[in-house]
Amino acid sequence: MATETFNYIPNPNFPNRYILPKRLENYLQANLSDYISELGFSTNGQKIYKATFGYGTIKILAWSQMHGNESNATHAMLDLLTTLQDSKSLADELWSKISLDFIFMLNPDGSLAWTRRNAHNIDLNRDYNMMSSKEFPLLKKIAMEGNYHYALNLHEQRTLFSTDGIHPATLSFLAPAEDVDRTVTETRKKAMAVITAIVDGMKEFIPNQIARYNDEFYPNSTGDNFTKMGLPTILYEGGHFQNDYLRKETRKYYTIAFYEGLKAIIKLNGTSDGWEKYFELPENKEDHFDIIYRNVSLDTDFSSVVDIAVQYKEQILEGYDEITFLPMVVEVGDCGKKKGWKEIDCKGKKFVSKDKFPKIDEIQNFEIL
Repeated sequence: MATETFNYIPNPNFPNRYILPKRLENYLQANLSDYISELGFSTNGQKIYKATFGYGTIKILAWSQMHGNESNATHAMLDLLTTLQDSKSLADELWSKISLDFIFMLNPDGSLAWTRRNAHNIDLNRDYNMMSSKEFPLLKKIAMEGNYHYALNLHEQRTLFSTDGIHPATLSFLAPAEDVDRTVTETRKKAMAVITAIVDGMKEFIPNQIARYNDEFYPNSTGDNFTKMGLPTILYEGGHFQNDYLRKETRKYYTIAFYEGLKAIIKLNGTSDGWEKYFELPENKEDHFDIIYRNVSLDTDFSSVVDIAVQYKEQILEGYDEITFLPMVVEVGDCGKKKGWKEIDCKGKKFVSKDKFPKIDEIQNFEIL
């Protein structure tokens, strides 16, 4: 690859985490009309676009927002193009080696509503066998007919995960299993080699914040079945970065990791060199809440001291162009085995609420004074 440095530049047309599907469509038509084609339509009739970049012999398929509330991959593609506009040598080197088909926003209905599932409440990432949705068959057809060498399955994960109990899992990767025994096949080795190269390229940016996603086999999952049919598939998961709930930092590192993945595919050229290092990555630990209030003395007629865990629920409100966060009570009692990205010691402080107890699965109904 070229020696020029990849100097990340975010696309200024999409400053928010939330991407309105119509705004994306208008941008694609105005700026990338020579690269896009209509792949099909969503349940509610929104257009789904595939863009093709490059003219190289290595064919790659990637897709974003299979889950509507996971926008970082859409940002990553847009930011990659913006960055490459300022780096002609990097662009020429990349596009001369690969041909990338990128499906923008596979689930535009879920993206509009900021929900994981589509308009019929189907999880597209679990629709491989039933094909109950209107959207997933579009991806499956192109994957089965496109003669691709690699697939990039681009997602985001919740703030629950750390790499080591201290650092958030800002990025996690997976070479999906293709059977219940999680056999390390040649197809998986190729994906593992790409992930190993990505991690090597990212260590200088977030050295303690990259993890390995659990490789439990799901017989109805996209990545597992693409791997099973011989297509090396790399799962990306963008996660939490310290004090960055709008994921601007995650967006940056996701974009760099996306570029590093394409670069690694070129360098490996179909080999699985270095795949063994994949297992040196720490596996995601589900050990955090967004906030934990420690040692809360409830306003009861008996002694009751508890921990209260709060997790933010994301939503898009009508008329807003960015998501908002609702603090939801998710646990009350002993949270000693969990940590909070923010922890508040409430010893000597007063629990103030119209209710005597915090209510699980409801909006935070108390203050600590």
